[in-house]
Amino acid sequence: MMFDIFWRAVAIGIGATALMDLWAIFLNTVFAQPRPNWGLVGRWVWHLRRGKVFHDDIGGAAPYAHESALGWAFHYFVGIVYGIILVVLAGAAWLAAPTFPPAFILGIVTVGAGWFLLAPGMGAGWAASKRSNPMQIRALNLVSHTVFALGLFGTALLIR
Repeated sequence: MMFDIFWRAVAIGIGATALMDLWAIFLNTVFAQPRPNWGLVGRWVWHLRRGKVFHDDIGGAAPYAHESALGWAFHYFVGIVYGIILVVLAGAAWLAAPTFPPAFILGIVTVGAGWFLLAPGMGAGWAASKRSNPMQIRALNLVSHTVFALGLFGTALLIR
């Protein structure tokens, strides 16, 4: 029973992350929106091992040979953790009859990790405040995390 719940939570996180990646490909293809640079995220993760959380500009930090792979792995790891958190908070009964509100709430709450940890950690400021287009970035983050929430919900429906 516990293994069944666990693998479903992991699958939900992977499915949601994959949908978010497909959304990024769509935005890039149709609107020429730059795709996320998971290599720079990998560089940020690499520097965490030495206790360096906040950078003035992650692009200026020492590179790591496998930063792209590390960034992609971290991206999916975080998605899996969010899938597990959803199942823990919504309860095992939610897996049998998924509803959208818990997935949506978690999806929107997770924007906070990007705004208040990842963005300032990589040098973009709180909620991308140091970027030239912070409101556009914030709006795209909210939409992308809504897509992530749809992925959480949709994957849960597919595997129930």
